[in-house]
Amino acid sequence: MRLEHRVALVTGGGSGIGAAIARLYATEGAMVIVADIVADRALEVADAIKASQGNAIAVTIDVADESSVTVGIALAVSRTGPVDILVNNAAVSIGNDILTIEPDVWDRNLSIVLRGPYLCSRAVLPTMIERRRGGIINISSVNGMTGLGEEPYSAAKAGLLNLTQNMAIKYGQFGIRCNAISPGTIKTPIWNARLAEAPDAFETLRV
Repeated sequence: MRLEHRVALVTGGGSGIGAAIARLYATEGAMVIVADIVADRALEVADAIKASQGNAIAVTIDVADESSVTVGIALAVSRTGPVDILVNNAAVSIGNDILTIEPDVWDRNLSIVLRGPYLCSRAVLPTMIERRRGGIINISSVNGMTGLGEEPYSAAKAGLLNLTQNMAIKYGQFGIRCNAISPGTIKTPIWNARLAEAPDAFETLRV
């Protein structure tokens, strides 16, 4: 198993892409910290991993809140040991037109999609630097690479790509790998609100 004796922290791990990543890491032998803003979701995924003979714990973290990140990660690490792999996956997508998006909605998108990875990375980097090893994977999106609407989400995902590049350059000297993955459109719970307003959204994207 490729990740045996490694600790992996997955934000937004209670559903969608994050839950799939958490389960896969567990099958590769990692101790998985399933982090989610909704405690029950994190616990459900962690319990499912343990039921399949994997190792996991659940932790409640709001990635947009500095105190929540600091306290949540410290609590998790006290049980698992230092984080070897951080997957910044937590995200939200609200709003699809800058003429109608209110500033607080814009800020909410950026606080989770871009501020969250900054806060979580800052929390785990010191021990990675000290141990001279680690991996940070930022889940960006094709939305960050072209014009697909969802302006606040897309702008934040584009910023995440640049943050990844800078982190890779700055911390590579310490043996830390920083990479971004930009998935295409995947029907996960993050789409529920958008589909409620535009049921044909997936058909539109397919054109």
